[in-house]
Amino acid sequence: MGPVRLPLRVRYHECDPQGVVFNANYLAYFDMASFEFLGAVLGKPTGLSDYGVDFVVAESNVRYLRALRFDDEVVVTVRISHLGTTSMVLEFDLARGGETVATGTNRYVFVNEETLTKQAPPDELREKLVAYRTAQADPDPA
Repeated sequence: MGPVRLPLRVRYHECDPQGVVFNANYLAYFDMASFEFLGAVLGKPTGLSDYGVDFVVAESNVRYLRALRFDDEVVVTVRISHLGTTSMVLEFDLARGGETVATGTNRYVFVNEETLTKQAPPDELREKLVAYRTAQADPDPA
């Protein structure tokens, strides 16, 4: 199993008056891709609630390399770059026609679903994340 890939097409309302994607929309693309990631790992994008946890973004970073414009077809690739005790970092690559146009990371902190206080994810969830991270690093172990 390789990294999650989310294809998108840039919509008109995501662009500024110059016809370039407004910078904050890159974070929205990353957010959409994180839900695809959860669906791939847990079987559904809202799967964290099955474990009584959620995650919240604690830090975001975007590096802009090339401009995206209206109607561009792009693919957001997601990988786990770090899995800590109470946090996880997802790494994003945004590509148009095979050329990387932006990269970024989101650091998520796991929280109790009801109290929103920081907590370690349950062992069963951690095991799924570790298995996914291992599989993405070596998609064809044979």
